[in-house]
Amino acid sequence: MSAVMKTEGEPMLVRRDEGGVAYVTLNRPAQFNSLSKAMLEALLAEFDAIARDTSVRVVVIAGEGRAFCAGHDLKEMRANHTLAFQQELFRLCGKFMVKLTEMPQPVIARVHGIATAAGCQLVSMCDLAVAADVARFAVSGINVGLFCATPSVGLARNMGRKQAFEMLVTGDFIDAAEAQRRGLVNRVVPLEELDAEVARLTTAICAKSPVALQMGKQMFYRQLEMGLEAAYQMAAETMACNMMTEDAAEGIDAFIGKRKPEWKGC
Repeated sequence: MSAVMKTEGEPMLVRRDEGGVAYVTLNRPAQFNSLSKAMLEALLAEFDAIARDTSVRVVVIAGEGRAFCAGHDLKEMRANHTLAFQQELFRLCGKFMVKLTEMPQPVIARVHGIATAAGCQLVSMCDLAVAADVARFAVSGINVGLFCATPSVGLARNMGRKQAFEMLVTGDFIDAAEAQRRGLVNRVVPLEELDAEVARLTTAICAKSPVALQMGKQMFYRQLEMGLEAAYQMAAETMACNMMTEDAAEGIDAFIGKRKPEWKGC
């Protein structure tokens, strides 16, 4: 277990690696794990390191304390009320959110409590999300006169436009079951079963070819921004290149031979 970016004696992030999974925990429980400028800088540095670590197959983001993440640190934002600070803060936030999609490893949000504003954005930008049935979600900036513009990017790419816009203009909470119906999270389980459900997902992913996962994730996000014909062209090229890898040859031979594949890795 490693502590990352200490402030006032406490680490803002805690990382634990086990069985090919990197567990990264937001560790500002007294501030409901709000995304301060320092927290975003720490997240970017840690995820850069994880992206280079070929021993890591999956990443899980969690939160310490009662909340998963309550968004940006409003006290810090008010204490640094300059345009330059706000621009840098949101630049870092956007950079980290994009980083999640650029990671070679799948990233899973483990949501045990509230995820509001940029915290809800964080859930939307992870590749997968597993939530406890007691978790709640909102983009509540509008309640303090601040439209959640950056969270709207992730929300609009996960759920229907009208559903996303309703959350953005009302600031209302939705529960975990509704979040699943709207496509914000993949799975919802009782709180006491949350870790077991996350483990089922990480185990399933770790059993797959890391080469295929890396190529597939990159293609998945790039094709979303393309027209239909260009998307199929890129997908076809990805599959052809994937087919030429050692892992694909091993996987097909193992399937034909009715045995478990032995992946070569990245």
